[in-house]
Amino acid sequence: MIAAELTGPWDDARVPPGYPRPQMVRADWRSLDGPWDYAIRDDAARPQRWDGRIAVPFSPESELSGVGRQVLPGQTLWYRRVVRLGRGDGRLLLHVGAADQHCLVYVNGTRAGWHSGGYWPFSLDVTPYVREGHNEILLAVRDDSDQGLEAYGKQRLARGGMWYTAQSGVWQTVWTETVPSTYIERVDLAPLPDESALACTVTLAGEAPGTATLRLDLPDPHPWSPDDPYLHGVRITAGEDSVETYAGWRTVGLDRTGGVTRFTLNGQPLFCSGLLDQGYYAGGLYTAPDDDAVVADLRQVKALGFNLLRKHVKIEPQRWYYHCDRLGLLVWQDLVSGGGPYSDWVTRLWPFLGVTLSDDGRRRFGRASEAGRRIFERDLRRTVALLRNHPSVVAWVPFNEGWGQFDANRIAEAIRALDPTRLVDHASGWHDQGGGDVRSWHVYYKPFRMSPDPRRRLLALTEVGGFAHAVPGHVYGEKRFGYGAYASAEEAGRAFARLYRRQVIPAVARGLGAVVYTQLSDVEDEVNGLVTYDRATWKLDPELVRAINRELRAAATIVGP
Repeated sequence: MIAAELTGPWDDARVPPGYPRPQMVRADWRSLDGPWDYAIRDDAARPQRWDGRIAVPFSPESELSGVGRQVLPGQTLWYRRVVRLGRGDGRLLLHVGAADQHCLVYVNGTRAGWHSGGYWPFSLDVTPYVREGHNEILLAVRDDSDQGLEAYGKQRLARGGMWYTAQSGVWQTVWTETVPSTYIERVDLAPLPDESALACTVTLAGEAPGTATLRLDLPDPHPWSPDDPYLHGVRITAGEDSVETYAGWRTVGLDRTGGVTRFTLNGQPLFCSGLLDQGYYAGGLYTAPDDDAVVADLRQVKALGFNLLRKHVKIEPQRWYYHCDRLGLLVWQDLVSGGGPYSDWVTRLWPFLGVTLSDDGRRRFGRASEAGRRIFERDLRRTVALLRNHPSVVAWVPFNEGWGQFDANRIAEAIRALDPTRLVDHASGWHDQGGGDVRSWHVYYKPFRMSPDPRRRLLALTEVGGFAHAVPGHVYGEKRFGYGAYASAEEAGRAFARLYRRQVIPAVARGLGAVVYTQLSDVEDEVNGLVTYDRATWKLDPELVRAINRELRAAATIVGP
């Protein structure tokens, strides 16, 4: 018997501190974060001795890992931990939040499973390999970084400028969970706005696998929005198993009445004002020092008047999206880029000169490898499946600035087939192929000139600004990268105000529906964030930023019906 029931407004107290997967909460779990033995070897043989201790979930290249070593293509990064586990009457699942890029798992010397893809979680049923008492868990991780076929985002072994330190290995929580012999593997919740209900699909695994679809009526549906991020609590029960989850009841769309295409949330026009967020931290690279640091970023973004983050070529731990859900921030989610090598002519020079290329030239876009293209489409499906339950995620961005772009129109339709409930910005920045729901521009160094879109897609300035200001004592190193250099926060603030008041806000009347400023935080050499890389200093006057966002909203209201 599978059942779903409403449990009232979602309360953050239902999620245990640090619980890695807030959309499927169970009581019987254990974090394996903390010190593990590690070794870096040039071959794949199990090490006979260990190099030291590493703090999971921080990658070995990061300061917070306690290691500070770069793992190179061809090397194997080994992890070892001995933990006391009990078999009990149910099953024991081992979860790895993310391991970059290929991870082989052994339990008590027996191979338990394998996963490829450095940004996606995986789980293994390790019950057959576990014994009462002490158990040895080994992870063997290999990372080709930007030299292989897997996605790598902004990581580069030859880091510098807008490309950042390559990180490897485990960078999200490792944990175990005890479940019954038949257990709930997955829950998908989708709003049915015309019916005041939720469609609930439950997938079971274990001794009696299967799938069931339920309808959950909402007698008094409460829409989710950035101003009112209401979440409906839901309990799913299947036999002996039960999980707590939540759903945001909301719709995303486009309104083309009145000659201007506008983004809509719950049927109402909403101007999207946001920041580019790359998800890097000075001590932890891809991994925040703690959950409080994540929440502090998101709360400050909202306090400055923004309602959107564009998550840039990275997938965050699920707690990040959970916080966006409960705090009320829209997310435009990039797929993680791969392929390469990239041509400067394709990704920088021709676009600056206004040249748009067809993306059927796969070699010049860094997508000559058929295997690499298949991996991208595999990861596309993984990403949509992973994040589709989060109400905060309102748009997918498969390609950025031509990095590994191919068949963008077909890819946009593939995403739409998987998830017709969100928008697709099929080619962010340049090399627009005429597809998707968004006509997207990136503008640096020159004035923004917006042209009408014949397909009446949403007009969006998805990267702009990037004004560089280095705060003494809060920089990564000697080099500086950004778009323009400003000696003081006051100068950078004046440039920010000029950009919005002279170019962005006037464009709202001509149909601009979204703007994304580059960027939330400094990252290594790149010093164009609103906050320093170490999160110690917010650079621009908060009241100035809030005032700009108020003016944007006012301009959008005037354009409205």
